[in-house]
Amino acid sequence: MQLSPMSSKIRPVCLLLFLALTIGTVLVPARSCAQATDQQSSSSSSSSSSGQNSSSQRNTPTSEMPITPAAVDASGPPVSMETNESLFDIAVALNACGYNRDLDKSLPVRAEVRHDLNQIMAESAPARAVRDTLCAYVRSHQLNGPDDDLAQYVSLALYLTPPPALTTNVMEADMPPDSTQVLDILPILRHFVETAQIHFLWLKHRTEYDAMTATLHDPLTKMILETNVYLKQSTSTYTNRHFLVLVEPMLAPGQINARIYGPNYIVVVSPRRADSTGSAAMTVPMLKIRHMYLHYEIEPLTYARASSMDRMLPLLKTVQDAPLDFTYKSDLPSLLTECLIRAIEARTMDTGFKRPEPPAVVKQRADILQYNQQLADYQRNSGAVRRKRVTDDMRQGYVLTQYFYDQLKVFEKGSTSLNQTIGEMIYGMDVSSEVHDAEKIDFYPQGSNDVVQHLPRKLHGLDLAELDLMKGDLEAAQNLAQSVLDSHTGDTARANFILARVESMQGRMQQAEQSFRQTIALCKDPRTLAWSHIYLGRIYDIQQNRTQALAEYHAAMVVRDSSPDTRDAAENGIKAPFRLPKGVQLPPASDAPQATDTGKSSGSQPVDSKYDNSGDGATPDQPASMPLPPPLPPARRNAK
Repeated sequence: MQLSPMSSKIRPVCLLLFLALTIGTVLVPARSCAQATDQQSSSSSSSSSSGQNSSSQRNTPTSEMPITPAAVDASGPPVSMETNESLFDIAVALNACGYNRDLDKSLPVRAEVRHDLNQIMAESAPARAVRDTLCAYVRSHQLNGPDDDLAQYVSLALYLTPPPALTTNVMEADMPPDSTQVLDILPILRHFVETAQIHFLWLKHRTEYDAMTATLHDPLTKMILETNVYLKQSTSTYTNRHFLVLVEPMLAPGQINARIYGPNYIVVVSPRRADSTGSAAMTVPMLKIRHMYLHYEIEPLTYARASSMDRMLPLLKTVQDAPLDFTYKSDLPSLLTECLIRAIEARTMDTGFKRPEPPAVVKQRADILQYNQQLADYQRNSGAVRRKRVTDDMRQGYVLTQYFYDQLKVFEKGSTSLNQTIGEMIYGMDVSSEVHDAEKIDFYPQGSNDVVQHLPRKLHGLDLAELDLMKGDLEAAQNLAQSVLDSHTGDTARANFILARVESMQGRMQQAEQSFRQTIALCKDPRTLAWSHIYLGRIYDIQQNRTQALAEYHAAMVVRDSSPDTRDAAENGIKAPFRLPKGVQLPPASDAPQATDTGKSSGSQPVDSKYDNSGDGATPDQPASMPLPPPLPPARRNAK
């Protein structure tokens, strides 16, 4: 397999955080309907191999025409390693303004470029003037720390066309949120690049850049091949998916920035000197790059099965007190994916013990006995290291790591690929047993820096209503959503969508129907529109109005939401009526028929006769609720 270059285009994204409603558990979108057509969900930040912050960005496609970051060649190979002149320009500008981090660990080319730049500054008064303006801007846009400072500029660089244009290849509304904080730097940056002859520096040192990528090519290719061998599958060949490693030695080797923009997985790294002799030998944080690559390979497999994970939702309740990012506490596929990746890393990690080689020639029985003892010692010692790694992951909140670790032992002995096996791992899980085990875990008070981290944000307004809905606090969620409608401010479509789900959980189906209709009238987000139709179809199925239910399911299919779970839910509704859990009746409501002692609704058939679904997990003493769509990939993801 060969790694090859990349560059060009972006994809607008539906920032719907996670919808999944079961009895007592609701996961809901953090994406505003009003933003759906004019904002791409993304985020970015830096991560450090020594434990500093990290961040990345995830976008989920919602539009008909895919848009990719300018740094990605949409028609290029699925896996590639490249350098990028726009990123070089940003990095040089930051170095000119006092970005000195890890200079002693950087490759010699960083010092050489800085030396050449200083000479240009010394000889050109106009260049110095532009530099001073540039540096004043950088100082005025400092954030919480050097990692966050760098992250916003890296996010911006990934969407910049090559110089001299240095313009974004998308509208401002489609840019990563952190990058929009520094968009105003572009006119100054273009002037600086022109006045300081940065393109000349790029050309002068291009040979060193090419030599650097040539040196890194083989170890990166080896890592990818070995990972694919373990997974027993080839590199992902899903259409329009890319894994890109951008190498920029002008950045600090201690920082690694990773981004997930929809189907595009981007890692920005700077090589570190392998020793302190000043040689050109170099290393990159290969384990962190591999972690990102595992996300690239595994996430399509887990999210393709998101619609079948409703029964696993109780696991989310077990991690609410764990030191996890909110995404992992609310998005089951994200939690499951991260646990599987950590289990793979534990199974394949370097434990520090060398596996003994069997004797080439067996001269006596003692040779076999000695080898067997050495092998037993190796397995015991390395197993202890692996188990400690799994225990640490579990205590951080990744509660399925042990389960997948055990499943991988079986997987390693077989010949089928992970793609073929992952279904058995997910569907064969004894959820009640895993929930029982997770409830006994003594979580750490604080978690370690995750390879994939998320931008912290304080929840308020409808975001807080979504959280209340997830926690089952229906009254709080209803009040927050109603306040938006009463004040005629904010995203009224999303407020109606929240109210509709609250009302459906309360059994107030007439009001829920009206609220879903209001959502459809006001919202332009494809996913929310599609699921509003699906919910309406389920309401009509519960009311045994099959004709109207079918019309809603077909309407959901017409909406251009490309998410597999949406399509599956609509298709399932067309194939068979939606069914409430067996033995469960809707709670009494002013607009709902009252159940009789015989289990019949007045004027209707028994609720639990035709609409039987024992897989939804409800019990007779709980209010019935309709499963909401499973979570989409998180929109704000930071990868270290």
